Amino acid sequence: MPIVNRIADFTDEIAAWRRDIHEHPELQYEVHRTAALVAEKLAEFGCDEVVTGVGRTGVVAVVNGRETGSGRVVGLRADMDALPIHETTGLPHASKTDGAMHACGHDGHTAMLLGAAKYLTETRNFDGKVALIFQPAEEGGAGGKAMVDDGMMERFGIQEVYGLHNQPGMALGTFEIRHGAMMASADEFEITVEGFGGHAAKPHKAVDATLVAAQIMVMLQTVVARNVDPVESAVLSVTTMHAGKAFNVIPQTATLGGTVRTLKPAIRDLMEKRVTEVAEMTAAALGAKAKVNYQRHYPVVVNHPAETDFAAEIAGEIVSPANVKRDTPPVMGGEDFAFMLEARPGAFIFAGQGDTAPVHHPDYDFNDALIPIGCSYWARLVETAMPIAR
Repeated sequence: MPIVNRIADFTDEIAAWRRDIHEHPELQYEVHRTAALVAEKLAEFGCDEVVTGVGRTGVVAVVNGRETGSGRVVGLRADMDALPIHETTGLPHASKTDGAMHACGHDGHTAMLLGAAKYLTETRNFDGKVALIFQPAEEGGAGGKAMVDDGMMERFGIQEVYGLHNQPGMALGTFEIRHGAMMASADEFEITVEGFGGHAAKPHKAVDATLVAAQIMVMLQTVVARNVDPVESAVLSVTTMHAGKAFNVIPQTATLGGTVRTLKPAIRDLMEKRVTEVAEMTAAALGAKAKVNYQRHYPVVVNHPAETDFAAEIAGEIVSPANVKRDTPPVMGGEDFAFMLEARPGAFIFAGQGDTAPVHHPDYDFNDALIPIGCSYWARLVETAMPIAR
């Protein structure tokens, strides 16, 4: 693989940053230590501008190229937050914070973008500016939206933006990408059922909210099976259910909740409509009431055509074109880089990290062998997007 030689020289240093971040995971917007470390490193490298507090706790740094006459500004994004999971790897650099760990590789994403920053500030072999985006709260907090809403794109003049995510189960030294919908929208619903409580020995005197909730749970599974066109994609998962505290009491209320994932706006609209109708009508048929709180969170990650082709070409330069899959199937997981792609053209790509534990698993750890590949991808993307005239 044509890894950038200078990046290979300090890969061990980047890995040390990554392991330090891994030892000190922080959740959502509370990434104060991580953001401070990032800002300190960026200033140390000699970035031309380092701004903290973007989107609450995000960091954006600007590196000017050797020339800036092109007027182009390319954004590169990494996420910084961890997950509320207890780590079980037993590694020397395992989390020192009980109940939190970097189980999705954001420590690696942050370290790789820092490595690219170090290289780009040293060489500045491009004509334009690069905005290095370090984002908080990807894991459910919509930090990407917060940064966009904070005026990041306009403030730093970002014209196009790129993101990268490690992917367990994909061979190290491979990339995957696609045009259009790359990852699904991620929505949340909570259904509150109100029945009529009573004594468990006298069910005929009550309206059992638990039974009603159970029936709603079953009926919701018909929405994808019988309302969504079989050639389209949708996921509905009920993941929580709560009712009652005593063995001899039929509870007055019950709640259930879960998530909906789709790849198209029309299917997203259909799912919201049918979840609400099924819950309300099933409850009514059983003599109860159901109130649905349906919240739309992350939109679909939609890759833009020209930027997707460009990202694939750059990946091919790093790992060879044969190791870049350009038509990978979409993933039904969500990703708030979607908000940045709504604001500016760009592309999101997966980088294989080999046969490791899956993301969001307590045994997961980022594969440091991916570091020189990811850093080289970022470096070549900037230099190729904004070449210096020869």
